[in-house]
Amino acid sequence: MTDTASVAVLGTGIMGAAMARNLARAGLDVRAWNRDPAKAEPLAADGVRIAGTPADAVRDAGTVITMLYDGAAVLDVMRRAAPGLRPGAVWLQSTTAGLDVLDEFAAVADEYGVVLVDAPVLGTRAPAEKGELTVLAAGPAAVRPALAPVLDAVGTRTVWTGEDGAAGSASRLKLVLNSWVLTVTHGTAEALALAAGLGVDARDFLAAVEGGPLDMGYLRAKSALLLDGGLTPPSFATATAEKDARLIVAAGERAGVRLDVAAAGAERFRRAVEQGHGDEDMAASYFASFEEPKER
Repeated sequence: MTDTASVAVLGTGIMGAAMARNLARAGLDVRAWNRDPAKAEPLAADGVRIAGTPADAVRDAGTVITMLYDGAAVLDVMRRAAPGLRPGAVWLQSTTAGLDVLDEFAAVADEYGVVLVDAPVLGTRAPAEKGELTVLAAGPAAVRPALAPVLDAVGTRTVWTGEDGAAGSASRLKLVLNSWVLTVTHGTAEALALAAGLGVDARDFLAAVEGGPLDMGYLRAKSALLLDGGLTPPSFATATAEKDARLIVAAGERAGVRLDVAAAGAERFRRAVEQGHGDEDMAASYFASFEEPKER
């Protein structure tokens, strides 16, 4: 296999596992590592080689993908991977990590001689598993042709936002997109919660907006999870959504933008997590509307 076809995936949660599987199915040489080995081991059936350490996973890889929980995890794992990093390798940083760690990512890339590409993805479990993510990317034009097989394996579209990965233009766009996604999630959850409180059949609400300007696919998808008991396995977990919401609020504060809805949404997610819904789909924001435990 050529260098460009050798990929290391660090982090095999919902998104990372799907990405690793699709990369292997596309014929690339893939090694994967996860802090909990049990989450990585099933990938062996798809031809992914499971590594015992981050350094083993990245050894001689031409592309390194980080898909971890947050910025702190990324920094920790990349430092552990350092002994195996190949100088000149491309680092696709796909974790939604916010803006405060961008300078540290750039410093790590410089220290270890890798090319940083800021590359968060837009999508949840289903599009990830189908290889239909949208990749938001910022990085040097010189590395893009070599990255094409990797990006094509995990997504149907790549939106290049700039040439400097350290500037974080892709991460900034991801936060804007996530602010909209989380707002719509909470809107759906609150509308269904209010319907329950007022004794209104939620399906009557959905029928009333059907086909009109207030209707949308996302409303249908999140409503179905609540109405049909499909919160597990999560498309996007509530605990992770809370983390992202707080990153959005922090980014707004850095920019002098007050985000009241995002801040309230982060608190809704916190309450839902506290109620035991952290590992359920983020539509579980619904439960934060009730003081007493509520079942659908």
